[in-house]
Amino acid sequence: MEIENIINAIRNGRVRITDHADEEADDDNLTYEEIYLSVVQGEVIEDYPKDKPYPSCLILGRNFSGDAIHSVWAYNPENRWAVLITVYRPDTERWIDWRVRVKK
Repeated sequence: MEIENIINAIRNGRVRITDHADEEADDDNLTYEEIYLSVVQGEVIEDYPKDKPYPSCLILGRNFSGDAIHSVWAYNPENRWAVLITVYRPDTERWIDWRVRVKK
């Protein structure tokens, strides 16, 4: 997935936020401004091309304080909207350098 499509959607106000993402953002005390910043300055670390109804990806970015943020986004190429599926502060026990999942 092209992160540029998601960034353009964010910049143009074409974002849908799932209820789950809204709850997770609230639980982790994340604002949408810092989530959006993390995407604009972020990188795709995992792709989920088989997700339905649209392929999605996991983006690693940082907020204003430099803290890591993971967010999962889908993109609808027909209407050029991005969907924030979930967002969270990654756990050091589950991630190596915020990019690689710890194998169990």
